[in-house]
Amino acid sequence: MSYCCVGRTSFLVFALCAATAISSPAQTLKTLTSFDGTDGKAPTGTLIQATDGNFYGTTQAGGANGLGSVFKVTPDGTVTTLYSFCALTNCMDGSGPTAGLVQASDGNFYGTTYYGGSNCVFGNLPLSGCGTVFQITPSGQLTTLYNFCQTGNGSTCYDGSEPNSSLIQGSDGNLYGTTVFGGNNRNDINSFTGGYGTVFKITLQGSLTTLFSFCHDLSSTGYCLDGAIAYGGVLQASDGNFYGTLYNGGTGLDNSGGVVYKLTSSGKYKVLHNFGSKRNWIDGAYPFDSIIQGADGNLYGTTRNGGYGGTLGGGTAFKITTSGTLTTLHRFRMDEGEAPYSALVQGTDGNFYGTLSTGGPYSNLGIAAGTAFRVTANGAFKRLYSFCSLANCTDGYEPAAGLVQGTNGDLYGVTFSGGTDNDGTVFSISLK
Repeated sequence: MSYCCVGRTSFLVFALCAATAISSPAQTLKTLTSFDGTDGKAPTGTLIQATDGNFYGTTQAGGANGLGSVFKVTPDGTVTTLYSFCALTNCMDGSGPTAGLVQASDGNFYGTTYYGGSNCVFGNLPLSGCGTVFQITPSGQLTTLYNFCQTGNGSTCYDGSEPNSSLIQGSDGNLYGTTVFGGNNRNDINSFTGGYGTVFKITLQGSLTTLFSFCHDLSSTGYCLDGAIAYGGVLQASDGNFYGTLYNGGTGLDNSGGVVYKLTSSGKYKVLHNFGSKRNWIDGAYPFDSIIQGADGNLYGTTRNGGYGGTLGGGTAFKITTSGTLTTLHRFRMDEGEAPYSALVQGTDGNFYGTLSTGGPYSNLGIAAGTAFRVTANGAFKRLYSFCSLANCTDGYEPAAGLVQGTNGDLYGVTFSGGTDNDGTVFSISLK
């Protein structure tokens, strides 16, 4: 599944298909809306519920210009397109947002685009790398705060390139995030991929500081022993430090399974766990998204692979202390769903909820399907809903984003594909 390669004005309002309730053994899924391409396509970022009670998100394709959108959806499923990317020549306003939004203390929303920006126009190809950080008001006025690749050597962006994850607002009021590529240490500069990723801080006015560039410890065979490629973002935990995952590198079985790391505000970096450090990769491999801090103070997350079946396994859900002791809570199997691309969310009941992008009872005939699930802090697993249970997958399939619990107690999410036009959906799952 390749999200970032899909593409990844204002106030176009679409009241799409009527919400459809679908019974599952214990839960009820309601398809709130199906994207039709003009209002967006292929959402991969987790929704947020804003202070006005509505949900906000992004699509990495579709919209008026075909290269992504920012949207608002009411709890009953009415969608408003707030902004369509690539409204400027050569996508100087960015294109292909793969991450969700954060609502900052000023009431505005902040996000990133994976592609585009004023520093990445190569032969008029708007899908070239770089990317942007943007602000968008609740009414849809977009301001580009930062264009990545402002500094570099012609092939590597020292300030980072291609941000894939959602931003967070730190305790100091600034925003923090990561880039997948780029960086300014010696190993980054010499890499063939244009750098192995960064952690950055950016003010609400757009002043960016690169806090750390990954891959300081390079093996003789070219592996980043301290980790590389930040698809996931950062979490600021209650101790004030930042925690995150890296998709690749580390000192696991073949130096490529990824890591969990800690970064202090002063820039001191420490690997907490190397995935693949246990036989047959039973501790997981290739974490793709951010981690969260549970009510018990521990950190929780997922790996896309590993568990059962080595690096081709279905992934894991894990708990890790802030000092680095990892416990595998669950190893996903095909019938349960596999390959989590998103973070967990802890519900008000204390349990953890998430999505699995493939697998499940209806994963056949080339359809990824996927499921929504619950896992307890003790590792007890329950499949809440199996996607593509309706003809033509009108209930959606391939949920790449995570879930968010609304103020009404229901879970809300998006699917990458499926729906009435096969452009993805917004759904809710009742836990009652």
